[in-house]
Amino acid sequence: LKKHTMGIYVINKEDGQNGHYDDIGIFVEGEIVMDNIGSPAQACALMLGVIYALNLAYPKELRHYYEFIQKVLMGLDGEKLSPKVLGLKNKIATG
Repeated sequence: LKKHTMGIYVINKEDGQNGHYDDIGIFVEGEIVMDNIGSPAQACALMLGVIYALNLAYPKELRHYYEFIQKVLMGLDGEKLSPKVLGLKNKIATG
């Protein structure tokens, strides 16, 4: 957690079953801000809320990922897309 500014962590159960976790949470600057989240998908959506609520910038290495979720999947501020995200959106639409 100390190596990254923010992110989602997943702790797998010891039995190693896919889809079963001991904990899923969100951390910011090495501190856990949310834990016991139900699924990785919920954690991704909640991460957008944490970023918005704390007025943070998207992590540089994940900015296109979060931009895609925010603007394409959630339809928030979707008219202004970066070229990379617009290209991905077009590829998905033409499928």
